[in-house]
Amino acid sequence: MARILITGGSSYLGQHLVPLALMGHETSYTYLSHNPLQDPSGFRLDVRDCTAVHALVASLKPEAIIHTVGSNRPADMANVIIEGTQNVAKAARKSGARLIHISTDALFNGQNAPYTENDRPTPIHAYGRAKAEAETIAGRHPDHVIVRTSLIYGLQIMDQGTAWVVNALRKGQPVTLFTDQYRNPVWAQTLSLACLELATNDYQGVLNVAGEQILSRAEFGLRMLDWWGIEERLSLTLGPSDHARWPADCTLILDRARQVLNTPLPGVDEVLNSHLKNSL
Repeated sequence: MARILITGGSSYLGQHLVPLALMGHETSYTYLSHNPLQDPSGFRLDVRDCTAVHALVASLKPEAIIHTVGSNRPADMANVIIEGTQNVAKAARKSGARLIHISTDALFNGQNAPYTENDRPTPIHAYGRAKAEAETIAGRHPDHVIVRTSLIYGLQIMDQGTAWVVNALRKGQPVTLFTDQYRNPVWAQTLSLACLELATNDYQGVLNVAGEQILSRAEFGLRMLDWWGIEERLSLTLGPSDHARWPADCTLILDRARQVLNTPLPGVDEVLNSHLKNSL
């Protein structure tokens, strides 16, 4: 059992990660405005507030911090991602805590896939640039892991990307699922277990953690619509994306993760089929 602090307990990943952490570790977590778990181990925190971050870390004295906080809203994206990571990393260093930093495959331009841990970021949009800078900050911490991952999905809580698509389809708004963007979607439980494993082992550096199966955004999107039983698809189309704005192929090579982790990395179809069998 380790003392773990999870930033972003109300995030999509956090809502899966925190319950698993509470089962096996002395766990605290933060949230910005809403505490979905209603657990007394949750603390309200804005990671942009340097003083508050340092005070909380100093009081909790975690052995590891799993930093999941992010934002894709243009108004505060850079501040949350960059300043937030800087504040958390500094507090972790001062307290001697191990830092597990959640990053993304979206910091690549998508032209040289598949990507290993040694490939440097080549971002083409603001979110990717912010995440690349956050990686640089996290990488200065003497005891860190930068977890590069892909599309996160769950089977009990709808992921935000799917929720956006469903909302638009139900309003009859046009939605295009891209046939030429490729990713390694990762089950939220897989990523959560991997983060907890990394919090207590001695691996350092970048690690690609994602699902084994490579899917286009269209293939993944259709599987999610099927899983959630969404039939409203009259305004749905499948087609190409604008590669000047969005990276095409961000698939990750997972060889190192297979060596480092005991956590399996199932693909989308394996996860869905397993749950369908268990429900029969």
